[in-house]
Amino acid sequence: MDNPKDEPKVDRSARRKVTLRPRSRVDYPRRDRSHEEEYAAEISPVMQGQALNRREESGQNTHDSAKEADDRTIGYIGLGFGVVSLFVWSIIMGPIAAILGYYAYARGQKSAGAWSMGLGIVSTLSYFVLIPFAR
Repeated sequence: MDNPKDEPKVDRSARRKVTLRPRSRVDYPRRDRSHEEEYAAEISPVMQGQALNRREESGQNTHDSAKEADDRTIGYIGLGFGVVSLFVWSIIMGPIAAILGYYAYARGQKSAGAWSMGLGIVSTLSYFVLIPFAR
C-alpha cells in the first residue's frame, strides 16, 4: 500500500495554469479620478528649517520651552491631585484636580489634563454616591 510505485503518475506539465483577474488599484483617499493632487507636496524640510531659524533669531524657542514645561507641571500636579482625591478628601481635591486638569488641557497637555479632569470628576461623584453608606 505504501509502495511509491503504486502512486499514480501525474504529468506535471499538464497542470492547468491559474490566471488571476487583474485588479484595478484604487487609492483609498482619492476615489474620484478628477483629483490628481500630490499628497506629499505640503511637507518641505527647507520650510521647516527656515521657520526654526526665524524662531531662534527672535528668541521664542527658550520662552516656548519654559512655557511648555510649566504647562506640563500643571498637568502633573492636577494628575497628582486626582489620584490623591480618590482616597483622601475627595470633595475638596476632586474639584481642584478637575480645574487644574481643564487648565492643563486648554494649554496643550491633553493627556495629563484629561486624566486629571476624569479622576477629579469620578472622585467627586463617588463621594456623593458613597456618603449615604458611611453614616
